[in-house]
Amino acid sequence: MSKAIVIGAGVIGCSIAYEMARQGYDVIAVDKAQSPGQGSSNASSAVVRFNYSTFDSVALAWESFHCWKNWPEHLGNKQERYSQMIDVGVVMLDAPVISGEKTSQLFEAVGVPYEVWSSDELSKNVNGIDVGKYWPPKLLADGAFWEDAKHSLGAIFTPNGGYIDDPLLATQNLAQAALNTGVTFRFKTTVTAILREGNKTLGIEINNSEKIFSDIVINVGGPWSNQINALAGVGQDFTISVRPMRQEVHQINTPMNLLPGPIIGDLDLGTYMRSTPAGSTLIGGTEPECDGLEWVDDVDAVNLNRTKEKFEAQVTRAARRLPALKIPNAPSGIAGIYDVASDWTPIYDRTDLDGFYVAIGTSGNQFKNAPMVGKLMGQLISKVSGGRNHDVEPVRVRCGHTGNEINMGAFSRKRLFNSENTGTVMG
Repeated sequence: MSKAIVIGAGVIGCSIAYEMARQGYDVIAVDKAQSPGQGSSNASSAVVRFNYSTFDSVALAWESFHCWKNWPEHLGNKQERYSQMIDVGVVMLDAPVISGEKTSQLFEAVGVPYEVWSSDELSKNVNGIDVGKYWPPKLLADGAFWEDAKHSLGAIFTPNGGYIDDPLLATQNLAQAALNTGVTFRFKTTVTAILREGNKTLGIEINNSEKIFSDIVINVGGPWSNQINALAGVGQDFTISVRPMRQEVHQINTPMNLLPGPIIGDLDLGTYMRSTPAGSTLIGGTEPECDGLEWVDDVDAVNLNRTKEKFEAQVTRAARRLPALKIPNAPSGIAGIYDVASDWTPIYDRTDLDGFYVAIGTSGNQFKNAPMVGKLMGQLISKVSGGRNHDVEPVRVRCGHTGNEINMGAFSRKRLFNSENTGTVMG
């Protein structure tokens, strides 16, 4: 039996481990944390939307949505508790960085149901929303932030989409499915070397002592993925870089049920909002240009305490869009670290080291795709191991629920920079 090692036991790492075991591999998953999903997976807003800038990204999200909707079936074995897909729909407000026409074309090509709303329809369908156009997003200290809107905006609405109610439980579900399929997990384990002979992967060294040998090693290290690539000596041929970035998401506990649905994506003001199972509101940022990006050099030294400055910026922007939102005095929420690709599209690929694969640049907008990413990587590894030159003839994967075909070349380490991306977490 061929052996595979998955480095990282977040939601995507657990999905890949599960699918590799289903293909017959003897799989070991290793992680620095003490249990699955303790990093960026646990800090995720777990939003499920389909607004991306390429066909393959939209198709991946649409197929993954159907996996979430059929979650127990996807996992294969009965479990005590399951996370749930809260299907409340998504409304993406108009903004210059998002082409409504292009989005509509992509939705039609993939088969995603959608509606284009005028400002009047937006106002009617989302209770209490201010439909003013405030572009571009501004700092609170900028006097122009408080100016009245001179124009109104519309939106694109998808009746499907929403969020996963418990992202940690979702990760645990995948980890349990992996265990049930024969995967071995090694927690509190640090990868200290990638073993190789010439251009062939031999396995990993952990904790500066123990060696684990395998035919396949998959880097799903999240914010640590660059460090793991460096251990393997890969990355020189990448046209897309990845880099860790600190981000915060805040939660407003009052008023209750301010936004039961749909989720609001608001690049016009630089924020997004979704409900929670308890009826409160979760608020995050969309990396507006005025804020700058908080890149991280030392992942292990990052302050994971939320800050008053980011809290006030994100929540005040949200309150501009939903005037009924009352801003608490004390910040509430979480901070986490994203593993961001330079064009906000992940890398799901092989590398120039035989047997060494990467699923990186995923944080921020790929939680939703975890169920299907495991299948993509499983198919990729199977084809490449069988002699396919994926760099020349990209692997294509047929979606079981929707029938779409995903070209994995869209997620290649050597792809052209996606110039149509929004430059934000929206991808």
